[in-house]
Amino acid sequence: MTTISLATTIEACNGSKFRCQSSSTITTKRDSVSLVPPPSKQAGSRNFPSLLSSQGICHSDLRVHEIVQRQTQSNNSLLDAIRDGVDCCRIHPQFDPSFLQEAYDRSQKLCAEYAKTFYLGSLLMTEERQKAIWAIYVWCRRTDELVDGPNSDYLSSSVLDRWEERLEDIFNGRPYDVLDAALTDTVFKFPLDIKPFRDMIEGMRMDTVKCRYANFQELYLYCYYVAGTVGLMSVPVMGIAEESMVPPHTVYNSALYLGIGNQLTNILRDVGEDEAVGPTSLLDPADVCTYAT
Repeated sequence: MTTISLATTIEACNGSKFRCQSSSTITTKRDSVSLVPPPSKQAGSRNFPSLLSSQGICHSDLRVHEIVQRQTQSNNSLLDAIRDGVDCCRIHPQFDPSFLQEAYDRSQKLCAEYAKTFYLGSLLMTEERQKAIWAIYVWCRRTDELVDGPNSDYLSSSVLDRWEERLEDIFNGRPYDVLDAALTDTVFKFPLDIKPFRDMIEGMRMDTVKCRYANFQELYLYCYYVAGTVGLMSVPVMGIAEESMVPPHTVYNSALYLGIGNQLTNILRDVGEDEAVGPTSLLDPADVCTYAT
């Protein structure tokens, strides 16, 4: 199940700009960016798959740095186009204003009903950012309900494949329904990359093939897919203050770790309830506590 949360540790400023602090190590080489997790306190104590670091995910293997670069470059291009008074390279689909208003109104109602604290946090943003965050929330919720919703018994790999095709249509300006239209409008207004959305769908696929993880590293990877991705989706909408001295990669790292941390907290919160029903996604709650501290 996906945990979606606004960054309470992110400082809000005028115009819904955000600054973040991070303990992550950032290394740069020329114009490229490499994101790496903080040094492990238990390095060398276990054997790990090559995909993962001793603390969790190897970001370079998940190509997180490419998401950061694309979203940052797209944002710069978008700002330049606005300043120059020209359209961006993609053609923004034209929706009837009343249809688009309905799309955002429905997204707002769903967010207010099912994510009350998240919704209250979104009210601190500007109107355009509010709408975008609601659209992202609704898409994430609908994705999660494919696995955890009332029709989850009918879920198959083909359903997730079709959902991913719909995602591509959204990013190409061809929404399937009114809620999809809200996200289509959002991705043409903000520099959102499709990969975090695809990665979340990959997390749903993980839900269909296993319910228990062999070690914390597997669980950490799952948490990236279903929640860390939300942080990557949110940064372009929340924005980074132009006068901020914090590099964009640091902001993205903070958002990524916040999403993963929220998902681990969500799992720990539900572990008692889940154990009463059947096996949980944890090897041992103490194992999560050990690594999370």
